[in-house]
Amino acid sequence: METKDIILELRSKTGLSQDELAEKVFVTRQAVSRWENGETVPNTETLKLLSKLFDVSINTLLGSPRELICQCCGMPLEDSVISREKDGVLNEHYCKWCYADGEYMYSNMDDLIDVCVKNMASEEHSEEEVRIYLKTVLPKLDYWKNYEQLSDKGEFEEFKKKLIEEINALNVEGMPKLTKLYTLVGSFINLEYRLPNGKYVKYLDDNATYLGNQLECEFGGDRCFGIAANMDFILISTYEANGENPELVIYKKR
Repeated sequence: METKDIILELRSKTGLSQDELAEKVFVTRQAVSRWENGETVPNTETLKLLSKLFDVSINTLLGSPRELICQCCGMPLEDSVISREKDGVLNEHYCKWCYADGEYMYSNMDDLIDVCVKNMASEEHSEEEVRIYLKTVLPKLDYWKNYEQLSDKGEFEEFKKKLIEEINALNVEGMPKLTKLYTLVGSFINLEYRLPNGKYVKYLDDNATYLGNQLECEFGGDRCFGIAANMDFILISTYEANGENPELVIYKKR
């Protein structure tokens, strides 16, 4: 689709008239009409406003002329997985697992590779094949080429270190010592817990990014420990394979 068709479709889906759209992005109705007739395209600043208004990337507004990939992990970027700045604006350079709320999630390439290998390995490609591939590809991406300029001088790693110490200090029976925390999107770990009154509740936000890990129980058996945390709380639970039959162990505000 061309830009003119995309803007018309998005405007129609949101139920806006040309006048209403013009008011929201600070242009005239005639400017909107020219976009939709294909006479002109919005300038860069207006594209940013349209991107935020319609919750789509600028690349989508322009008809997807570029094949976007995350410049940290190499994942193809669709609008649903593109990262956001703190103000909600889409950042088309990274996926939401590598960059969240204005923070870079990885400062160690090996940690990122460990996470990617778990998700990318398959019958077709072994873990070792995936690991070799990533070690070849990642150094060519902008984030790792410019890491020193993009990093937060170690503040995020220091935060993770303190959080690990805090979690280990809880001394949860049967849970091994935690050594690493990975970035996890809420929708993948947002389990539903049964309350004493029979109702079910979720504690996480599907769209938020957390720090977490999964650990095997020291006592053996088929249950694992799951950890999810951020600046505000620590959540520890146990569950069976595929997150079945979860039980909340700790939900602690920090």
